[in-house]
Amino acid sequence: MHQDRIRHPAFMKKVTTAAEAARLFRNGMTVGMSGFTRAGDAKAIPIALAERARQEPLRLTLLTGASLGNGSDGLMADAGLLARRMPFQSDATLRRRINAGEVMYIDQHLSETAEQLRSHSLAPVDIAVIEAVAITEDGAIVPTMAVGNSASFVQQARCVIIEINLSAPLALEGLHDIYLPQGQPDRLPIPLIRPEQRIGTAAIAVDPARVAAIVITDSPDSPSTVEPPDEETAAIAGHIVGFFGQEVAAGRMGMDLMPLQAGIGSIANAVLHGLIGSPFRDMTMYSEVLQDSAIALLDSGQLRFASASSITLSAPVHEHFLRHIRDYRSRLVLRPQEISNHPEIVRRLGLIALNTALEFDIYGNVNSTHVAGTRMMNGIGGSGDFARNSHLSLFVSKSVAKAGAISSVVPMVSHVDHTEHDVDVLVTEWGLADLRGLAPRERAPLIIERCAHPDYRAPLRAYFDEAVRRGGHTPHLLEQAFSWHARYEASGAMLPS
Repeated sequence: MHQDRIRHPAFMKKVTTAAEAARLFRNGMTVGMSGFTRAGDAKAIPIALAERARQEPLRLTLLTGASLGNGSDGLMADAGLLARRMPFQSDATLRRRINAGEVMYIDQHLSETAEQLRSHSLAPVDIAVIEAVAITEDGAIVPTMAVGNSASFVQQARCVIIEINLSAPLALEGLHDIYLPQGQPDRLPIPLIRPEQRIGTAAIAVDPARVAAIVITDSPDSPSTVEPPDEETAAIAGHIVGFFGQEVAAGRMGMDLMPLQAGIGSIANAVLHGLIGSPFRDMTMYSEVLQDSAIALLDSGQLRFASASSITLSAPVHEHFLRHIRDYRSRLVLRPQEISNHPEIVRRLGLIALNTALEFDIYGNVNSTHVAGTRMMNGIGGSGDFARNSHLSLFVSKSVAKAGAISSVVPMVSHVDHTEHDVDVLVTEWGLADLRGLAPRERAPLIIERCAHPDYRAPLRAYFDEAVRRGGHTPHLLEQAFSWHARYEASGAMLPS
């Protein structure tokens, strides 16, 4: 039974139930689970652990690649299982527990978690739980639709639990490129110079003696919940396509552009959709996540190759992808996230980074994570890895939210994830502001006129003009800087009624 999935004969006797495997966990342990933006996450062990936590004291520190699917984060949080969580999440239940102070959440650049584990800056992983398509003849683990931090967790964990997911087709085998950096301080350069290059192995090596249990599951990944493109995101995409055309005309890139990176979410996905039918051809991607737009670009023939750490798709696109997986395999590769997000490679390849802002201010500082400066949404994810090191760093946002009650362009952001130094271009449906080579006093008028909603331009101009009269390199009115946020908290609108 399952010999096509478990090809290492000695592992057959390690097959057990999720409930039995869950007995291996002890209160206070640090656990590393596979999963990156709802793809490749363990399906059965989180449920079994939540059931244990409801019956006895069991609190864990949970590390993943990024967000989990199938409601696992919320299920575990609701059961009181999670004491600490890192480096990224997107679950509403867990978010409430984080903002209530019941779960200690460490919001971290996605390239850093494995590095901090390797340097012993974080507590070591006691148990790694990894979803797999199969186990090879020599005992290596073949991941499913994501690699994330799985290889690093397996390398460092005291013991490993493998979930074999029968819903993941065996045709996924060969899609992965597993490479981990050497230790410091004598680490050699990572030998990757093109998105399509393979530098590692097709599976995650593991000492068979550390494999403690194998659980059989048959549950698909949670589908992506991205919204289809709309009028505003189409306008954003149009501004970006025009800007890329200007860059080509100026001789700064060719019609194949530079390798593309796009953050997770509906806006970034819709913006990439806007490249379909554009004049650009033979494009490549070097990103952390591939969404529906990447598959559409591959299907259009305009995208030649895509490298990422996970593939997160809507239900119909996921079905289409698996049905044609053999056609895609020569044009895709999945890597560990510390390779997909590694600053060394991002800088070397000269990426164009497209990421999403909750809000940005008139000087170009970006808030990606916190509502009103205090309430966590999801996390910084990999946007900082790419923004700081890319050839071009673009942040996109719709100009208003909550039917116009909130402006995404504000005098001063309520939380800073990306400083003005890491932001080259800002885009909303109203226009694009190219900030390269501009001082703060030059950026502000451009951002206001190009990116702010018309209803908010006059108040932003008034704020900036008064701040300039008071002076300073980056003029601000400290007594008014957060007045818009405070007014919204008090009245439900940033502008006076």
